[in-house]
Formats: sequence, C-alpha cells, structure tokens
Amino acid sequence: MLKHLFKLIWNKKKQNFVLMLEILVSFLVIFAVFTMVVYYYKNYRKPMNFDYEPVWAIQFRIEQRPQSNDSLSLYFEALRNQLTSMPEIAAVSFTGHNIPFSMSTSQNNVNYEGMHISGVNDYTVQDGYAAALGLIMQEGRWFSRADAGANYRPVVLNNFLKEKLFGNANAVGKVLDKGSERPLKVIGVIHDIKEKGDYQAIEPSLYRRADTSSYRWMEVILVRVKPTANIAFEGRLYKALAAYMPNATVEIEHLTNKRVSKNSMTLVPMIIMMIVAGFLVINVALGLFGVLWYNINRRRGEIGLRRAVGATGQSISRQLVSEALVLSTMALLVGCFFAVQFPLLNVFDMPAGVYLTAIGLSVVFIYGLVMVCALYPGKQAAAIYPAVALHED
Repeated sequence: MLKHLFKLIWNKKKQNFVLMLEILVSFLVIFAVFTMVVYYYKNYRKPMNFDYEPVWAIQFRIEQRPQSNDSLSLYFEALRNQLTSMPEIAAVSFTGHNIPFSMSTSQNNVNYEGMHISGVNDYTVQDGYAAALGLIMQEGRWFSRADAGANYRPVVLNNFLKEKLFGNANAVGKVLDKGSERPLKVIGVIHDIKEKGDYQAIEPSLYRRADTSSYRWMEVILVRVKPTANIAFEGRLYKALAAYMPNATVEIEHLTNKRVSKNSMTLVPMIIMMIVAGFLVINVALGLFGVLWYNINRRRGEIGLRRAVGATGQSISRQLVSEALVLSTMALLVGCFFAVQFPLLNVFDMPAGVYLTAIGLSVVFIYGLVMVCALYPGKQAAAIYPAVALHED
C-alpha cells in the first residue's frame, strides 16, 4: 500500500513538490509561533516570589545636591525618616532606576574561582528593599546596619545566579572576585523573582548594599504602602515630597501599572506573529484543499475504474487521505531536520525542552490541518459512481 502511494506521488511530483513546500514553510512558521508560546507559558507559570501590588515607585530628579557624602546622606536619611513616619507606609528603600517592571537595566560581570558569569543584573539597594518588595530569603539574611563599615561589600544573590556559581553548595560566606573593588561577600540568597514581567525568563541577579556615595545617583524610592493608603494619601505624599525637595521633579507610579505595561511590550510581538501565522495557515489550508479537490476531479476516471473493479468508497477515501499524510510526513521530516538544529546549537539560549515541545505541537498541528483539508475531498471521491465517472472519461 505504502509503495503504491509513493508511486502515485512520484507520478505527480511537480504538483506534489509545491504542496510539500507549502507544508514545510507552514511548519517552520508554526514552529516559531509555538516556540514563543511555549517559552512564555513556561515563564508565566513560575511564581513571582515578590509582592508588587502595594508598592509605589517615587522617581525624583534633583538638579543640585549637597556636595559632601555626609551632607547628602543626612539629607536623604531625613527624607527616609519622614516617609517611614507616615502611618500609611510600611517600608522604604532608595534604589537605582532598575526597579521591577522598569525599562532600565544595569548589568555587570561576576567571577568566582575562574568561573566568569556575564550579564548579571546589578542592583544597589538599601536595607528596606527586601521588606518593600516582600522578598523571600532562601539562605542567609538580608542587609542590616551590621554590614556598615565592613572590610567587604555584602551582596545577596538570587537562586539562579547562586546555582550557576555554586551549584547545590551553600553560597553564604563565599567571596566573589570583582577585581580592584572591595571583595563581594555573599550574605544571603533569595528566591528567584520575575522582576521583568510575567513572561520574561529568570536572569542572574546580584543585590549590593548602598553606601553613602550611592545617594549621588539614586533617584528612585520604593515605598510599600498599607491597605489604608488611597488616592488622597497619594496626593498628600506628593505634596510632602514636593515640599522637602522644592527644586525636584517628582513622579509617583504604581508597580501594578508598570507590570501591565511591561507585559504588553512582551505580548505585542507574539500577537503580531500569531496573526501573520494565522493568515499563512489559512492560505495553506485553502491551497491544500484546492489541490486535493483538483486532483480528485483530474482522477475521476481512475477512481471510477477502481470502484468498478470492486474498491469500496471507504478505501478510496482512505487512499486520498493517506496520500496527503504521506506528503505531509515527507515535508515534516525536512522541517524537523531544520527545527532540531535550534536545541542542538542552543540558538537564542532557550531550554531544549521548549524547542522539543514546540516541534511536537507543530507536527500535531500540521497533521490535524492536513486531515481536516483531506477528509471532505476524500468523502466526495468516495461518492463517485463508477458508471458516471467512466462515462465522463
């Protein structure tokens, strides 16, 4: 049976080549779409591991700051004390612009015993940062006043970076190599947090404790508010900040709104790609349906002859569907050859499981599409009467 199908396909190789090419291109496009969908879905299922909903981000810009580090420290410590004295505020931390769900990124390199990790997200934060975001400690502790004046610089890692550097070993107490800087001593490890949106992958992150010199460039305050904080309190908070920093521009944002904006920027390219892929699939389905329909009309004499010698309508239908599936299989084998190169060559640094899942879903989708397009023409071919077909021929 299979040999006979290959012979029939070979006899119409020019028509079938175009059909196979359409199926191959469709598979590659569907594979790209499923790769993005599977990748984002796997990221979406991971927990956020921090509480962003009651957190506001206050961004300010001061044209002229106190010259000395001590004066600068006193100026911002007084502001921090004023904020923490408000009954609606639970925690406060000054930090850089690379807050969660922002478009700002600061990255650095980390070395440990000859191991080099590049592209590590670098955050400079205060002691109240963990309380403001509700970070969960996995090992060790967060920063405290006890770390001030130490002969090392305390750092906290996320679990992703900890596993890259130390595997399953304990990270607390390890010293990282940062060249001419003070040694970076790991004092704690936090659970991985999705600070770049629901659909972004976890990245290596390092948190270092801010010192007095950090006030020269830190222009963001994260405040964790209590449930009693409302829009009236937001207005009072803005007035208090404007009164304390009369020459500064102040803007208050909610992390919930920043999260929505960040997620939208991630989803828009995927939605556009899915729309383009949808139009392509519709075109391929119509083309496949038309080619099968055309082949049946061209082969009415052959089908009538087979019916005349005793072939059943079901066997005729099965033959046409089988031909379409064999063509699809040949195209999919070529497509899978190209698709498998992505996990083998580690393209885009995605997990191999994402590519393999996308390949499986794409194969199932193409087979389903071909079956849908082939069933109705096959049913029409099975309904051909032998006498009518032979008379027309």
